[in-house]
Amino acid sequence: MNDLSKDVNHQAASTSEEERDVTEWTVSAENARERIDKYITESWEEDISRSQVQLWISGGHVTVNGAPVKANYKLSEGDKVSIVVPEAEVTDLIPENIPLEVVYEDSDVIVINKPRGMVVHPAAGHPSGTLVNALMYHCKDLSGINGEIRPGIVHRIDKDTSGLIMVAKNDASHASLAAQLKEHSVTRRYIAVVHGNLSHDKGTVDAPIGRDPHDRKLYTVTEKNSKKSVTHFTVMERFGDCTLLELQLETGRTHQIRVHMKFIGHPLVGDPIYGRSKGTAMNGQALHAAVLGFIHPTTGEYKEFSRPIPEDMEDVLFTLRSR
Repeated sequence: MNDLSKDVNHQAASTSEEERDVTEWTVSAENARERIDKYITESWEEDISRSQVQLWISGGHVTVNGAPVKANYKLSEGDKVSIVVPEAEVTDLIPENIPLEVVYEDSDVIVINKPRGMVVHPAAGHPSGTLVNALMYHCKDLSGINGEIRPGIVHRIDKDTSGLIMVAKNDASHASLAAQLKEHSVTRRYIAVVHGNLSHDKGTVDAPIGRDPHDRKLYTVTEKNSKKSVTHFTVMERFGDCTLLELQLETGRTHQIRVHMKFIGHPLVGDPIYGRSKGTAMNGQALHAAVLGFIHPTTGEYKEFSRPIPEDMEDVLFTLRSR
């Protein structure tokens, strides 16, 4: 998934048990003189902290041209940066008997229909009650590639977004699903209600996304330290001041749909961060991951799953149609 907008050559591979989950970059002239911890933080596909990257560096898991470096190392054009993500440590997370809507499950993968309001994995402010806590109770076996607080998690959807998410139950499956995400071959279609009346029935938003320079917790469309981001949309129903959309992700950046819709002047209804303070009320953004499709890691069979929008979104649509 490291589809960098920077001019870098990227190669990711999962190799032997001793060299698993290796990610490599060749540094371009554009990124010369940049600190390596900053470079990795901004290049990594998933949202990771700079402190996490610094821990990898201090632990010897990051090399430049085959040699370990310090976090303040300044990159040079042509440097070969390699990361071997360390083995997962034994987790202190507590399995919790939280009900899950299991859409599909076998020995390799499990697909969950996540409710709005559930955090995917523990983080600051959310040490429990997460999807990971529930999965640890339900599954007993999850891949360890993503470390102790994110076992099995291949991709994420926001806390206040509902819908389908796939989870790996072993490392081989995790590597396969992660590779499909990097290749943009996973089918991900969302249903959303946005403010305003779009001028076109179909369209594509192709605008790079990076961290908001004014607030590192937020994202925005920017050319600086950003990644290529593409969202396709189709109008399903119009309500005058609101529109029902189907959106398909070509890339999967953090907050991508929310940022892109705000960028084109049609923020999601109920979005507490990127939305509007006035208009149709909803507890969280009106966004649902409705369709998820991927190649099964073991059988090679394409599998696709779908789930209808949840009741709270149905209530919003009922209100809009009844006016």
